[in-house]
Amino acid sequence: MLFHPFEIALCGYSGSGKTTLIAGVVRQLSEKYKVGYYKHGCHQFESDKEGKDSWVVRQAGAATVMISDPEKKAIITNDSTPSPGMARYAFADHDLLLVEGLKELPLPKLLLVDGERKILDLLSNGRVSNVAALVVPDTPAFYADYNLPVLARNSISDVTEFIETLLFERAAQMPLCGLVLAGGQSSRMGSDKALLHYHDDNQLLHTAKLLQQQCTEVFISCREDQAERYRHFGVPLVTDAYFGIGPFGGLLSAQQHRPNAAWIVVACDLPFLDPAHLSQLCSQRNPFRFATAFRDTASLRFEPLCACYEPKSRRQLMLQHLDGNNSLYAFLQESRIQAIPLSETGVLQSINDPDGYRAFTRQKYQ
Repeated sequence: MLFHPFEIALCGYSGSGKTTLIAGVVRQLSEKYKVGYYKHGCHQFESDKEGKDSWVVRQAGAATVMISDPEKKAIITNDSTPSPGMARYAFADHDLLLVEGLKELPLPKLLLVDGERKILDLLSNGRVSNVAALVVPDTPAFYADYNLPVLARNSISDVTEFIETLLFERAAQMPLCGLVLAGGQSSRMGSDKALLHYHDDNQLLHTAKLLQQQCTEVFISCREDQAERYRHFGVPLVTDAYFGIGPFGGLLSAQQHRPNAAWIVVACDLPFLDPAHLSQLCSQRNPFRFATAFRDTASLRFEPLCACYEPKSRRQLMLQHLDGNNSLYAFLQESRIQAIPLSETGVLQSINDPDGYRAFTRQKYQ
């Protein structure tokens, strides 16, 4: 990743049809995704034109200027070197990013072949790398020796499908880890909720086994003082690196432990959760969003403690934490996420007190 977890560059010389192709691809992708576009190397643009306020202030010495109106916003900086940090901030809530230009950077890229095929010289001498496919204006058979997929420039649908497939393949390579949240105080229950038995195993192991059906690795999230109590169950632990902020801190600690993984987070006090709903969460997961979560069809509330948080959510969660807001529910409410409608709300019902535990036990053995 340079600017965005799901990025691809379209590179070619002037006259190779980049703008027409990119506009067509964006038009198709934007039907399903929020698409960002970063053009590098363009000439001075209108908002920085001589005599404009932004130009006057920049001439006065401002290193960076941001301007906005009710419909758009622009950042203008004196730094001519592309800044991944600035681009990541600008495109943080976008699903994917198309970059025009920057053929010298190690972005995955589609190489647009010009009519005279001059750009192929850069490919042959190694001056352009990470080429995923060639986009050509003529007979594909001519390019067989390059051992790359060849796409026709006038087939925008084929190019769009190729980009979408490529990015989904990248998403599939991200590890999917499970996290059993067991770091609470269990004050209302009066005993450790994670060690209660609603099924054959205690909730700690029961939830871990549910997650093991879907995830490459599963961990228990707990406080350091709980570690010795849970260690002998044989499930790896992630102890809190962020203290006193509940499940938010458990997730941040897990993301610190595996920053490139997506995390399926499940609280240990959800005894009604079944394999079918956990499978639904995984199968309907949208890796291009910050998270995927169930949403009650009646109340429209998200459930943050049975949800999948993508790697790109880490930066946003950290910013929210630094702002003093440690609510996962607030994060889901305010972020671009994938919602899964849930009408069977009982499946995510938590049990937090002895009365609830006794009621479950009576019903189970009736």
